[in-house]
Amino acid sequence: MRALVFLLLAGVAHADRGIYPELSAPVEAALAAAKVSRGTQLRIDTKHAIATLYVGDQPLKTYPYPLDEEMRREVGDVPRRNEVAAPDHDDDGIVDRLDIVRGMKKLLLNRAAYHEMYRGLPYPGGDVPRTEGVCTDTIVRALRNAGIDLQRAVHDDIVAARKAYPMVDKVDPSINHRRVKTLLVWFRRHAKTIAADTDYEPGDIVFLDTFPARAGAEHVGLVSDRMQAGKPLIVNNWTDGYVDSELPLLGSVAVTDHFRME
Repeated sequence: MRALVFLLLAGVAHADRGIYPELSAPVEAALAAAKVSRGTQLRIDTKHAIATLYVGDQPLKTYPYPLDEEMRREVGDVPRRNEVAAPDHDDDGIVDRLDIVRGMKKLLLNRAAYHEMYRGLPYPGGDVPRTEGVCTDTIVRALRNAGIDLQRAVHDDIVAARKAYPMVDKVDPSINHRRVKTLLVWFRRHAKTIAADTDYEPGDIVFLDTFPARAGAEHVGLVSDRMQAGKPLIVNNWTDGYVDSELPLLGSVAVTDHFRME
């Protein structure tokens, strides 16, 4: 695992098209101020006038392009990976993996309170009130910041592959994507699987076994870009009395599944 990737991930004032637009400015300011020690490649997106610094395949930070003198000093002399394809579902020039981290940070500022109840939602793009949520809503919202609508994706997959979702009694786009076991099936089918307890990178999705007496995952969260005691924190909405926050769950709660959006 590379400690370097847990530096604050990037941002300058790009046109983030994601959730909670009024929270973009403080997130962008914090990310733009973060310094990186080195990179290995620089992806140039001329369409959006954005340069993305990478270490290996991990995007670290974005800069407006062309780079000014200060930015060139920070980036250093690294090879360019001009216009290399990278998922950018909302076409804002911020690759999905960085957009998910931005969304994750907006959730930490928004601080939705844990509140578990059924609500009828518009479709697609539906959400419960932003003041409330459960653990799955944290994932849905973070990915929606990158233009990935899990409500629609999960619903479409259930309709297309009904037998893959034996836990679904009723096809209901208001609730199916908000259930851990249903969401887990979608990630197993459509995201990159990473070894359960290794190689954590910011924005990864982890499913956790919070009730060992019951088989399977009961909880889900996102890997933070901040660490505690040598392990990354997990951005999640834990249970009653909590809000979206970073908790030191790794090492005390078993990880059943680990995914990365690519």
